[in-house]
Amino acid sequence: MKTTGYCAVAILLLGAPVAWAEHPASASNMTLLGHQDLQGRSAYQPVIRENKGRWIAYVGHHGGVSVNALTGNKEDNGTSIVDVTDPRQPRYLAHIPGEPGMGETGGAQMVRVCNGSELPKGDPNKVYLLRTFGNLAHEVWDVTTPEKPSRLVVVVDKLKGTHKNWWECDSGIAYLVSGLPDWRTRRMTQVFDLSDPARPKFIRNFGLAGQEPGATGPVPTELHGPISTGPKGNRVYFGYGTNKSGVMQIVDRAKLLAGPHEPTAANLRAPEVSRFNLSSMNGAHTALPVLGMSLPEFAKDKGQPRDFVFVVNESLANECTEPRQKVFVVDITEEKTPVGIATFNVPEKPGDFCSRGGRFGSHSSNENQPPMYAKRVVFVAWFNAGVRAINISDPFNPREVGYYIPATTEKTDKRCVKTAGGEACKIAIQTNNLEVDDRGYVYLVDRANTGLHIVELTGAARAITTLP
Repeated sequence: MKTTGYCAVAILLLGAPVAWAEHPASASNMTLLGHQDLQGRSAYQPVIRENKGRWIAYVGHHGGVSVNALTGNKEDNGTSIVDVTDPRQPRYLAHIPGEPGMGETGGAQMVRVCNGSELPKGDPNKVYLLRTFGNLAHEVWDVTTPEKPSRLVVVVDKLKGTHKNWWECDSGIAYLVSGLPDWRTRRMTQVFDLSDPARPKFIRNFGLAGQEPGATGPVPTELHGPISTGPKGNRVYFGYGTNKSGVMQIVDRAKLLAGPHEPTAANLRAPEVSRFNLSSMNGAHTALPVLGMSLPEFAKDKGQPRDFVFVVNESLANECTEPRQKVFVVDITEEKTPVGIATFNVPEKPGDFCSRGGRFGSHSSNENQPPMYAKRVVFVAWFNAGVRAINISDPFNPREVGYYIPATTEKTDKRCVKTAGGEACKIAIQTNNLEVDDRGYVYLVDRANTGLHIVELTGAARAITTLP
């Protein structure tokens, strides 16, 4: 990438080991609509929901401190609330502070939202936000008026870890990624009934056999997060591991909720349908089910329709100092025998991503699957390679149809590696997580403080969707 003359001179004058090169945006079949800097806060998870005719983005943040321009006060990173009704002019509405601390030790990384009208016992006039409070707790907030969020209840606290939860709006069942002091792993699952968000009801604790209190022997890799198909689909897809020894576990939801709840090895195994084990080189950050696909290639064959899970690994190390993290496509048509049938990878060239700075590799996919994209396109965050749009209409041969890499700004933070000569740092985009809304817009958030980018498909990529 090009370095401006001004930046090159700045490096020479400062004598600093930081490459202050500015990366312009680059794209194929995707275009930027709007940007919001999120007050320069490192961002993790975006969720976008309609709220009484307004479209609102809720963004969870890593730990850190920044000035809230709405109040003029320094606040610990927590949850940003942004009006994205007009994606070309996103408007910052509110910030809810999180746990004090930096990076993974503070903030409020995770967020889910349900309208009260969807929940069995919710107030139909309210909108509820479920979030983590750092690694300490899970909370529910009333965000009916997005500009004035108010905490409703602490679901559970005194935890040693949290991560990416799932909340079924149609049933109210929530799968909370927690760390309990007596469990042998940093992250497992706590199942709660949040059908009435003001009155949480604990159901059970869950994890892989060997993680439970009192177990002996090797401890299975920790949970990253679940995705549930709810009462109708009766399955929960769990992803364990991050960048190594990943496990994609398929669980019978009814047996999970109604089975014996004491955390014994036998009780933890009872609701498991099957699992897909990855090697020591790849983890399972996101396990996205794409079910009931009728493939033209096999129209005359038996075994239609077919079910798949897209298992997305997470890159953790900067500048390619670990095995490449990518997307594994798993055929689960026969649930008890998952079979890996394809992978998707972004090539290092010609983008020179390994030397660009920061992490290069996959992280997460969109989880909302509105009709225009369902069974057609999946979007995956690829850190310094931005967002990649993948045509999955033939899961045996996934192929890229578009990408967008945001430009760095004055707020983009450096990313460093250790070298023989000391620490070397570079400025690079770190597209962390993403989501799509029911209108078809794609929302990217940046780990390196660059903010929220709203993009849309164009050209050939748009043609394979049902968007006009």
